[in-house]
Amino acid sequence: MRWLLAVLCLSLVSLSHASSAPAPAVQGKNVDKVLVLKSERKLHLMGRGEVLKSYRVSLGKQPNGAKLREGDSRTPEGFYWLDWRKTSDKYNLSMHVSYPNARDLANARKQGVSPGGMIMIHGTPLDDEYPEWYFHTLDWTEGCIAMKNADMREIWSLVKDGTLIEIRP
Repeated sequence: MRWLLAVLCLSLVSLSHASSAPAPAVQGKNVDKVLVLKSERKLHLMGRGEVLKSYRVSLGKQPNGAKLREGDSRTPEGFYWLDWRKTSDKYNLSMHVSYPNARDLANARKQGVSPGGMIMIHGTPLDDEYPEWYFHTLDWTEGCIAMKNADMREIWSLVKDGTLIEIRP
């Protein structure tokens, strides 16, 4: 029985050390939400309701209105999670937005269409024909949120998986 208590204590100690690692911070504050304002083409890193840092973003080719179905080239609107991330050969770094949510699924089901998926926040292609600034000045994605690669690297380091993202019109 004593060994069980010892194992339990050691487990708790190791967990407390793992979670005590300092999270990346902006102005000494942790990012607890990402807010995207589509009409302003802005992505804000939020900490306790305060804007900590802002970035210019590009949206889907049809930026007005919420995503309705797969292939409509619109960026979704609503509350989601940044639930996983990956490196991308085409778009450098990318973070997955948990679209579709329950509301999106219900709306698509009513219309008899697929809601789509694989909405990401990602960087800009490295293209010999078109420089990065070219992509940064227009809405060009299939519904994703794109940003300069340097900005995406910063977001990657400051935003943890499981962070809330709100996308507003």
